[in-house]
Amino acid sequence: MNLQSRVNDYEAATHEVLRVFDEVTFERLDRHAEGSWSARQIIHHLADSETQSYLRLRRLIAEPTGSLIQGYDEGAWASNHTLGYEQLPVEHAMDVFRAVRRATLDVLRRLQERDLARYGEHSESGRYTLDLWLHIYTAHPRDHAEQLRQALAS
Repeated sequence: MNLQSRVNDYEAATHEVLRVFDEVTFERLDRHAEGSWSARQIIHHLADSETQSYLRLRRLIAEPTGSLIQGYDEGAWASNHTLGYEQLPVEHAMDVFRAVRRATLDVLRRLQERDLARYGEHSESGRYTLDLWLHIYTAHPRDHAEQLRQALAS
């Protein structure tokens, strides 16, 4: 698949999550499938994950090859009381997701095929290419959209 097709797929993944956001109601926000996060937790995670992706992409593009791409403990973030994954309203998190995906799409549309080879060193998994970044952040929201559908249906 060429770069333009992959960028279009990234955009489609965004719209898939946004359609699920439209199904979220206050009454179903704290529902969850057995052993999974609630809809509220998933939405907060998506916002935080997208802010990480936003920074990672820009580091891969602007900083020298091999720059550090920092991992984070998503489980620790999700269980941290101050971050409020289980209590805070989701409207701002949804806004963050929308804004970050839109801003990132603007950058992705400026990429050249050769940019996909740019890489950093991920603190947990080693070499981390822009090509891998695009794969991860196209699949990630789709995975959570399905998880969100299951949580809302519970």
